[in-house]
Amino acid sequence: MPDSLLNQSRPPVFCPGCSHERVVLALNSALMNMGLAAHQVAIVSDIGCSGLFDTFFNTHALHGLHGRALTYAAGLKLACPDLTVIVTMGDGGLGIGGAHLLSACRRNLDVTLLVLNNFNYGMTGGQFSATTPVDAAVESGFLNRLETPVDVCRLAQAAGAAYTAACSSFQKNLPQEIEQALRFEGFAVLDIRGICPGRYTKKNKLSPKMIEKELAHQPLEQTHHLPINRKEYGRRYREQSALQKPAQPPVSMLPQHPAPSNARWEIMILGDAGQRVQTAGEILCLAGMSAGLRVTQKNDYHITVLRGPSISEIILSPDEIDFTGITKPGVILAIGQAGVNTRQKVFRQLDPQAMIIQTPGVDLPTVSGSIHLADFKDLGIKREDWSLAALMVLARLGTVLHKDMLRSAIQARFKSTALESALALFEKVEILK
Repeated sequence: MPDSLLNQSRPPVFCPGCSHERVVLALNSALMNMGLAAHQVAIVSDIGCSGLFDTFFNTHALHGLHGRALTYAAGLKLACPDLTVIVTMGDGGLGIGGAHLLSACRRNLDVTLLVLNNFNYGMTGGQFSATTPVDAAVESGFLNRLETPVDVCRLAQAAGAAYTAACSSFQKNLPQEIEQALRFEGFAVLDIRGICPGRYTKKNKLSPKMIEKELAHQPLEQTHHLPINRKEYGRRYREQSALQKPAQPPVSMLPQHPAPSNARWEIMILGDAGQRVQTAGEILCLAGMSAGLRVTQKNDYHITVLRGPSISEIILSPDEIDFTGITKPGVILAIGQAGVNTRQKVFRQLDPQAMIIQTPGVDLPTVSGSIHLADFKDLGIKREDWSLAALMVLARLGTVLHKDMLRSAIQARFKSTALESALALFEKVEILK
């Protein structure tokens, strides 16, 4: 076991008098006292002066975007639960990534957050941060006087953190404070207050004794070590996931039918929300795969998923498909007015050989292709089944696909009562002239 995890080839390079260096040394002492080896530790750093921490240690490291360190740490801890994961973040990153802090407190994943709080954005010029006192003089004019500074521990407590503590970078027992937080099984927050001589203290009086005095006035408010009344997130996650049914593998389809032709077909299904257009597109792709064809599907629908157009563009081809876009389809299934309205331009570009399956009540622009009317409503077919019924009409025509291909796709896609209902549609569609 080495006597230090510090990177001897990259000693700390903070400004003279910066308290961050004291935290580096205290963190190293805590890790050594816990007997942790380099491969057992991951340090995730943020932007700013605290973002230099990962380079000073011979451990796993990840240097991320400003305010996002906690999200990377969560991924590391869930993927490697045996790792001791430490996040170093300044008060700047804390403010920018505030939402991630709240999520981490609620989640209670076993990660330790060290907030190196020096009350300003030291690296970028001394602007005010989320923790800058209202009466401080900083390089942001009067802006800090307009906002209430964040109390890191109170914020974390309100969000559900069970372990929070405020301490000084200068206190002798800082290694023990850090170690206690590291040993807590859950999310632990340390608000480590320090001094930025390069920026903040050039205009503001702040000393180790002043920090100590401020902390002494708020011991009960800052320290928050609740009994563990809920399991650590990663442990709970693994327990619950072990109880879940295994995920079903993707639907597979091996070639089993001859294709009607060796042509490439581009098909558009133009419908309305609720007509199961995307499902029909998937079934058409499976049908193509059952004949050994290459397939692509591209869907389009509004964020108002219960209203508006629903469109699926499908390509069936014996050759490789380089681009999934369709501008001049060979087949259009026009089953909903909203979908038709959003593709008016497509109808003007159709070739005379194009096939269109149209349901009554759907108005089409003037087109030159051949139109096949399919009155599904008159057959008592529910509106949500029109997409599938239109595929059955297309299969009857026998040009793009045939019934055996479609039946194989339906059997692969549906089970039990849904399968029985889908197959029953064949009999209804057969009545169409």
